[in-house]
Amino acid sequence: MSSLSKLKAIPILSTLTAWGRPAQVAVAVGSMATLAALALAPSGATLAQAPAQNDKNNNQLKFKTAQVRAADQGTQLTLDGVVEAVRFTPIATQVAGAIVELPVKAGDVVKKGQLLLRIDARAAQQQAQASRSQVEAAQAALTVAEKDFARQKLLFEKNYISQAQLDRATAQLNSARALAKAQIAQALATETQTGFYTIHAPYDGVVATMPSSVGEMALPGKTLMSVYDARDLRVMVNVPAARIVNLKSDQSKLIEFPSLPLAQRIVKARAMKIIPVSDPSTHTVQLRFDLPSDAVGLTPGLFARVNVSFDADEKMKAARHSSPRLFVPRSAVFRRAELFAVYVVNAQGKLILRQVKPGPVTGEEQEILSGVAAGETIVVDPLQATSSIR
Repeated sequence: MSSLSKLKAIPILSTLTAWGRPAQVAVAVGSMATLAALALAPSGATLAQAPAQNDKNNNQLKFKTAQVRAADQGTQLTLDGVVEAVRFTPIATQVAGAIVELPVKAGDVVKKGQLLLRIDARAAQQQAQASRSQVEAAQAALTVAEKDFARQKLLFEKNYISQAQLDRATAQLNSARALAKAQIAQALATETQTGFYTIHAPYDGVVATMPSSVGEMALPGKTLMSVYDARDLRVMVNVPAARIVNLKSDQSKLIEFPSLPLAQRIVKARAMKIIPVSDPSTHTVQLRFDLPSDAVGLTPGLFARVNVSFDADEKMKAARHSSPRLFVPRSAVFRRAELFAVYVVNAQGKLILRQVKPGPVTGEEQEILSGVAAGETIVVDPLQATSSIR
């Protein structure tokens, strides 16, 4: 008997999992050519097999599994969008001056009324002091006019002066009163203008941008910083106007943020609203998804991905009926080199490494375009499965 024919099976073969850890996998082979063929198997082919049980009776799975789910959900579009703040406020000043105090920086959380910026207000304060002095002078002149009018009125009642003299005293009193009111109004305006040199937070929020620095010249209308309300965020996506009539009302409202950690990547929106205005240049309609106020890690400008479902027409329904869409838990799909794969549990309770072609992610599920069949059992956590059979 030749040495090649003696190798009916290699009992244990160390293979690498998707995370680079070795797993003991039993593979029936007849030659090294068979191993190469398995490694290069097409979509849906068996790449490796391993026992799915390791208890004494070999009849109980040691890891969580799920079945490939078939569904007819009409058509679906994966749309890209960005996070927007409902309240995003550019902060500018109404006066000119050098910035002398800047106690906050980009990313700081601020409270309503908190000082954001202070501009040199020495000249304005001097003008305010001058206005207060003019008010005091006007009030003193008014006091003199009131006393003089009282004396003139008493003399007129005793027929010591003429009506013309009393009218003159009345006019002087009215003039003093008007002057005092004007000076008070001018002083109030000066005091109000002095307040323009300090800028406070308009609401509880976060400092988004800070293009200014201490010593820089602030000019009227120039944006010095921007603040947004982190508790009121939304995602805006554009939907083709021709598809909006078929938009499903029972959307999952699950939004994916690929740049966030896995635990924070999926967020369920509080509400979805169609903005009833079509863009004439792109022929799209905006969908607005309001995000929950307690969502973690979301900032304006963050990239988002939304799967939007539509009701299919009769032609699409017939196509879907003959070829339903397949979904698996997103954790079941992993990447090995340039290939995507899942572990399928066969009838004998062995793991089969199956190459698949993944589709879009919908919440906690991922669509599989090819490689598995409806009803097949797959491993939900590949790392746990490979660890349990070592």
